[in-house]
Amino acid sequence: MKIFLSVLVASFALSCNAVKPTKSQKDNLHYAQLITAENLKDHLYIYAGDEMEGRMTGTEGQRRASAYIRDFYIEHDIESPLEDGTYYQPIPGEYFRGYTKGEPSENVLAFVKGSEKPEEVIVISAHLDHVGMDQDGNVFNGADDDGSGTVSIMEMARAFKQAEKDGQGPKRSVLFLHVTGEEIGLFGSRYYTENPVFPLENTVCNLNIDMIGRIDPDKAENPNYLYLIGSNKLSQDLQDISAAVNDQYIQMELDYKFDDPNDPNRFYYRSDHYNFAKNNIPVIFYFNGVHEDYHQIGDTPDKIEYDLMTKRAQLIFLTAWELANRDERIRLNE
Repeated sequence: MKIFLSVLVASFALSCNAVKPTKSQKDNLHYAQLITAENLKDHLYIYAGDEMEGRMTGTEGQRRASAYIRDFYIEHDIESPLEDGTYYQPIPGEYFRGYTKGEPSENVLAFVKGSEKPEEVIVISAHLDHVGMDQDGNVFNGADDDGSGTVSIMEMARAFKQAEKDGQGPKRSVLFLHVTGEEIGLFGSRYYTENPVFPLENTVCNLNIDMIGRIDPDKAENPNYLYLIGSNKLSQDLQDISAAVNDQYIQMELDYKFDDPNDPNRFYYRSDHYNFAKNNIPVIFYFNGVHEDYHQIGDTPDKIEYDLMTKRAQLIFLTAWELANRDERIRLNE
């Protein structure tokens, strides 16, 4: 891990043409580097372990997963934005249209309050559920889908909280939104946008993470990449800022191929960002592409590329940091 972090710092220096970085840039890197492969791996082996029983919405395994996220936020003094302070946004069983056999579920929410513009909110989301177990008792662990996004958000929240404790907290608020029911129809994110904790008109953007721990076989020769989907559909500002942050700090290939309107996969419509985009909120969907273990029992924590996942998570954190701290709110396309 020390080698990986030194590479990140070295690449930053090269991107700045050896110009001495400003204090602000050093702070950005310092807090990004709190997101480590070791921590991500420790969380994921638990979160995507057999005890969670595949995290099917409305099951005991999914409730254990929600409790794991909640307990992390409590342990690290990261606040709940909900009035009752429980971290849970409950969703009644009938909302899921029979997909959960009448069982309720919940979104899990935490946030860091902005220091200057607390009413403006950056939402970072991932889905906490997966597809459960088969009739033979095989667990579909969902380490990449979407354990990778879930634990990455937890570590981003810890980094933002540490910045706040150091007097370097974000100017805008950041909401860490773990949604349920994605695999059965994007239910949790739809419920949140229908029952928002913060007004949708004050929601600056949604950065949605769904699978960032593996490598698309098509990218095997160049794994230093990440697919970005929808980043300029509602705000060219958002894509430009995202690209600038990557150029300055990470230098990863940002691949937009799935933005092609003729792409048969239609990924833009298939993860939780879409419920924000429907409400005219700019989004980025971060995605590593599908692989042979997608929705299979082979999607296990031992197959995750932890250094690469860390780099991707740090990129998303740095993008959120910039969006939360820049003077002007990003503009919608005209």
